[in-house]
Amino acid sequence: MYLRYPIRDLQINNKHPKAFSFMEEFITQTPVATIIFLITIITSLFAFSNAEIYGKFMLHPYSVSRGSRIYSMITSGLIHRDWMHLLMNMLSYFFFAFPLERTFASASSWGHIQFGMLYVVSLILSDMGSIIKHKNDFWYNSLGASGAVCAVVFSYILFYPLTKMLILPIPIPIPAVLYGFLFLGYCMYATNHAQDSINHDAHFLGAIAGVLITIILYPSIVGYFISQLMGGF
Repeated sequence: MYLRYPIRDLQINNKHPKAFSFMEEFITQTPVATIIFLITIITSLFAFSNAEIYGKFMLHPYSVSRGSRIYSMITSGLIHRDWMHLLMNMLSYFFFAFPLERTFASASSWGHIQFGMLYVVSLILSDMGSIIKHKNDFWYNSLGASGAVCAVVFSYILFYPLTKMLILPIPIPIPAVLYGFLFLGYCMYATNHAQDSINHDAHFLGAIAGVLITIILYPSIVGYFISQLMGGF
């Protein structure tokens, strides 16, 4: 879904092309994004072959609204429905989470912690709509990191609103800010009209959470975002 990687954000040392140096740099520059990335993949793969973990980790709004399985508001973001679900979320995460953590780290000495907070809090907030909407639906479950990934993408858009992004299958890159508005508009429509198994509420709330949390952490980002748009257009 998100395929354009901003080259200016890559800080890979060309003098050390070995895979070890590449991974070492990722771990040292983006430790939180790396940990989340690895844990999500490992947990998802393990859950594919373990029905008990798969069942316990899923978000169950009926239980959560009654004070049970509260932990699933976080664990549901560590598992995925299938390989394609995992691939799409982790692909989007890879393209945006790593440069975003580097951006946070360059803006604040607490940047790594702030990135982790953005991800976890957004993951929880993105579930709230489902919990409220399906609190009396015993058979409803939700899973996947999509809400938190959307938060990462929209936080990134605040910092780099004019970065070109692609919406598959349309082969024409568009500014990230335009993509953001189109995505939110689609989520609002799909929430009430789409006949699929995608949790569009989580996507929408995750995106909004990402924007709000980023503004709380970096209030000056609003002025910077506007100045970028004014200068770009």
